[in-house]
Amino acid sequence: MGKRLADRERIFRWFLGSAQRGNPYAQFNLALLYKNGQGVETDVRLAFSWMRMSALQGLAFAQNQLGAMYYKGVGTGNSDAEALYWFRRAARQGDPAAQQNLGQMYRRGRGVAADEEMAARWFSRAAEQGVSSAQALLGEAYLNGRGVPPDCKLAQAWLRKAAVRGEIHAQCLLGSMFAHGTGVERDAVQALMWYCLAAEGGSAQAQFSVAVLYASGDGIQRDLVKAVRWYRSAAEKGDAAAQNNLGVLYATGQGVSQDEAEALRWYRRAAAQGHALARHNLAGLGGGAANAALPDEVAHGEIDFDEAWRLRSHVPEARNSPR
Repeated sequence: MGKRLADRERIFRWFLGSAQRGNPYAQFNLALLYKNGQGVETDVRLAFSWMRMSALQGLAFAQNQLGAMYYKGVGTGNSDAEALYWFRRAARQGDPAAQQNLGQMYRRGRGVAADEEMAARWFSRAAEQGVSSAQALLGEAYLNGRGVPPDCKLAQAWLRKAAVRGEIHAQCLLGSMFAHGTGVERDAVQALMWYCLAAEGGSAQAQFSVAVLYASGDGIQRDLVKAVRWYRSAAEKGDAAAQNNLGVLYATGQGVSQDEAEALRWYRRAAAQGHALARHNLAGLGGGAANAALPDEVAHGEIDFDEAWRLRSHVPEARNSPR
């Protein structure tokens, strides 16, 4: 441990000396050391100062980092205009991370008028350089026609490139395409595969979708025990629809022992987030005086419940597209 600390301090001193002599690469690395507290106490103001020196000498990846610091207000005041300026300078030099960041500025209308077409152009440049997150953004743009003509084949191609490299958002979108036959032949097995990858990566949205597939058994073998497990994973992350559906399974004894107290607990958590179906189900279960203030709303939204649920009063939610 002592040797490692000594090595870090030696590296810091080497970068400091070189940076003071005007080396832009040393200035960039010194800024990162200050920013991350490696070999030196964290100091975001000094990190900003050295990053700016490096960026002013034309180093593209320093310009991108400086843009991100302005965007987030790290070591300096937040400034969308400055962030845009530095992202643009780096992007024009071909830095792929800056190209994606510039695309996001156009998409969000930060420091510039929102422009989906310009956003897609910059996502495309970064995607072509192999940035998986940009590939996911470009695939989503083609899927939804954001700044480019809708094209499900191109959407699938770009999303697959990103998904196989572990981009969770791309995995979710591919799962949705196969689950609902959007531009591809409907294939529940493919949908489950992509959703599972995203679910195992921690996506509550994907965990909900995996649970829906297992609960419905539409195109795959029905497995309510697995449905309970995945609903619980999403519910514990705060997903209101998963909390409601987990409550349904406890209330009706499907995939788990019937337990009205547990059903009530999950309905309450979803209802506290304003989930209309949970409020409806809570009223049907008899939430008690503690929940009397909750409005008795009519259940609404896209409801997909199978024969096992058709004769019950508890209504699960099926989400038909990623949020």
